[in-house]
This record gives sequence, structure tokens and C-alpha cells, in this order.
Amino acid sequence: MPKTQSPLIPAQAGIQGQEQRKNWVPAFAGTRGTRRALFALALAAALSAPALAQDKAIVVSSTTSTVDSGLFNHILPIFKAKTGIEVKVLSQGTGQALDTGRRGDADVVFVHARAQEEKFVADGWGVKRNAVMYNDFVLIGPKSDPAGVKGKDIETALKAIKAKAAPFVSRGDKSGTHSAELALWKAANIDVAGADKGPWYREIGQGMGAALNTASSMNGYVLADRGTWLSFRNRGELDIVVEGDKRLFNQYGVMLVNSAKHAHVKTDLGQQFIDWLISADGQKAIADYKINGQQLFFPNATVPGA
Repeated sequence: MPKTQSPLIPAQAGIQGQEQRKNWVPAFAGTRGTRRALFALALAAALSAPALAQDKAIVVSSTTSTVDSGLFNHILPIFKAKTGIEVKVLSQGTGQALDTGRRGDADVVFVHARAQEEKFVADGWGVKRNAVMYNDFVLIGPKSDPAGVKGKDIETALKAIKAKAAPFVSRGDKSGTHSAELALWKAANIDVAGADKGPWYREIGQGMGAALNTASSMNGYVLADRGTWLSFRNRGELDIVVEGDKRLFNQYGVMLVNSAKHAHVKTDLGQQFIDWLISADGQKAIADYKINGQQLFFPNATVPGA
């Protein structure tokens, strides 16, 4: 970038060389008050530029799957190019993301646990829940499939894993995926938190990527969202063993944090992000994100009841 020269004028026309340079004076060299006023204006402009940039930024607390899958890396530059708004993402499990919203440490919450989302709004922490997209969960396991679950429905698969005490990795982090996993165990009448808990069931208290890495290292089973699985590289001997069961449906929703609870929430900018996500442009950006030709998320903001 070229250096900007100070606005200088020669004091005497026709003087050459060093004598000329010596006698140049600033164009604004007038009264001391004028110089102070100009300096104050320049300082104010320099200080206001970062403040204006910060004003055009929001914080979104979101589930790890939207980050680990690479979705945000795809859609956020598109949104910023259109609006000039920068989105700073806090990648957390759904439970933690909702807690971040309750504390007022985010402007928008984007997660995937509908019952928890609806409670967040009902309790006054969020303004409105908007459906955005869906994908599905898949049961990942060793290609050798020691529990013999490949191709089974999810309930039968979980019962077989428990019966054979095959290693199972749980996120154990109160995320949307963890909540879905616990609901599936409950539907299968297996009490992993109580009577049926054993060394075969390992809770790690970490995100999806860490859970997949742990399952890969111990050749265990794990429930994952398909988006993160498709972007996961350290697969080892792991593969999808159960998929397509309607009970594995995974809906995402987005909510603006209520400024009535936290006055500093950037309501206008946050709402612009939500409006874009559920608009035709935002939905297309989500649908266009693919890995190796496979679409990871399916927009459904216009589907009633989603």
C-alpha cells in the first residue's frame, strides 16, 4: 500500500535542493489551535474505525457440528459479503450454547435440540425459534462390527451393543447429539446412567470430533451427525453401520437472544443474520455446501412445523 505524503507546500517558489526542503512548511501550519483541532479530528477518526467494525460484528453460540462439518466456513463469508456483518462463532455443545445465550454472552443461538430450544424461548431467553435445516444422525462402528448391528434399526443395534458389551463412546457433554443419544438408549429400555452402565460405555465430556477420534482409537461405536462424519478424516477402521432410521432425524433451529433480558444484545444485526439464514439466499448457501459431492445439510426453513 503506498505511503501517504503529508500535505506540504514550498515556502518559496524556485528554490532548489536542500534549501528547498529546509524551507517547506506544513500546509496547515497556522495557529496552534488549528493544529490541535486537526490532530483531535485525526485521532477521533482513528479511534472510531475499530469501534464501527466491532459494531458490525455479532456472536453466535452454536453446536460443534456446524463448525466441525465446515458449514460455517462456507456460509459466513457469503453472509459477510452481502451485509458487511462479521459473525464470531462460539463452538459448543447445544446445552452449553444455550447457557451462553442465557448469560447474554451471545447475540444468536444456533443449535439442534428442539425441546431445549422451545424451553429457551418459553422461559424468555430467546425471542422466537426459527427452523433452518436438518441432517441425520448415523451410528458409526468398526468395519468388523463385533456387535453385529450393520443394517439393523437403531433400537435393535443399541440393544445388541449393550448385550455384547461392545465399546461405545458417548460425548457426555449435554449437547444436542448427547441428548439424542440418551433418548435413543431410553427408547431401547437401556439405563446407561444407572443399572446398565458399565466399562463398555465411555463418556468423554467432549465434542463430536473428539468422540469420533476416541471411537477410532478404540474401535468403538459412536452416534454422530452425518455432517461431521463426512468431514471427519481420521476414520481408521470406522464406517457407518446404521443409518436411515426415522428416529435419527436431526433438526436445527436458530434464535435471537432476548434483549429484554440482556440490553447489550445486538438485536438488529442478529436478526439480519437469522433473516438471511431462512431466506432463499441463505437456504441456497446451506444446500450448496457439499463434501465429495455429498450434501451435508438440507434447508427446511419454509416447512411448517419443522
